[in-house]
Amino acid sequence: MDISLLDDFLTLIDCGNFSRAAEKRDVSQPSFSRRIRTLESWVGADLIDRSTHTVRLTAAGDRFRTTAEETLRRLQLGREGARAAAKASSETLRFASTHVLSLTFFPSWLRTFEMNAERNVTIELIADNMVACERLMIEGRAQFLLCHHHEAADVRLGADFRSVALGSDILLPVAAPEVVVEGRMADAPQLAFTSGSGMGRILAAAWSARGLLPPPRPAFASHLASVLAAMARDGRGVTWSPLSLIEDDLAAGRLVRIGTESDEVPMEIRLWRPKARQSPAAEAFWARLAKTCQAEAA
Repeated sequence: MDISLLDDFLTLIDCGNFSRAAEKRDVSQPSFSRRIRTLESWVGADLIDRSTHTVRLTAAGDRFRTTAEETLRRLQLGREGARAAAKASSETLRFASTHVLSLTFFPSWLRTFEMNAERNVTIELIADNMVACERLMIEGRAQFLLCHHHEAADVRLGADFRSVALGSDILLPVAAPEVVVEGRMADAPQLAFTSGSGMGRILAAAWSARGLLPPPRPAFASHLASVLAAMARDGRGVTWSPLSLIEDDLAAGRLVRIGTESDEVPMEIRLWRPKARQSPAAEAFWARLAKTCQAEAA
């Protein structure tokens, strides 16, 4: 059904006769009368009592009037709501980030762009494990993904995505000083990453590239590097952690590096996005980022 027929019907009620209603709707009276007949045919009942000189509603017309008014009101509210949602979406930057970088990198990095950003842009951040963040990107629920990256590790974002390097980090083995002093390194419990962790994926790929095997039976596992670092600080065993997360712990002596520099795994910090064009706010942000990266590389 043509929704404008409801407007015709309500205009006829307001005007009280066909000629004035037709004029207000900017159509000829015969055409307007046909449109009312079309509506009545769709409803399946006469809405107008044509036995009188003035416009009078039948019982069906009186009942349908409420429906027509409510329908048009709901459509208008729905239209306004959809437009507001679209406007809000176009003025929102939606980031997904792995937990570590949401704490150690994202706030300070974002600050460099806020001075030049549009004031009415809202920034949303979801912090989760790598698998969940990749899912957000694939499903289109995030516009950008901030994560660690290693060339040997798979990323579950295909050819429809691209990325830019923003910085670097190091994945290194650490333990509490007492674990090292007591000489329990060989027997120390291993605090490992779960399979959903991006760090775990990078570490496994780096070990595989070097022909090394992961610890066969970790004493504790988590997808959160912060939890593993806390367990290590508590003297619960040996873990691998990004330097950006434990830099203060190393400086304060709460954790110490173990092994050699060759054991460490260098990582990039990368920002991913779909290749397809996104909202104006997202594209403006990406353009500023690309310009900054080019200036830094020059």
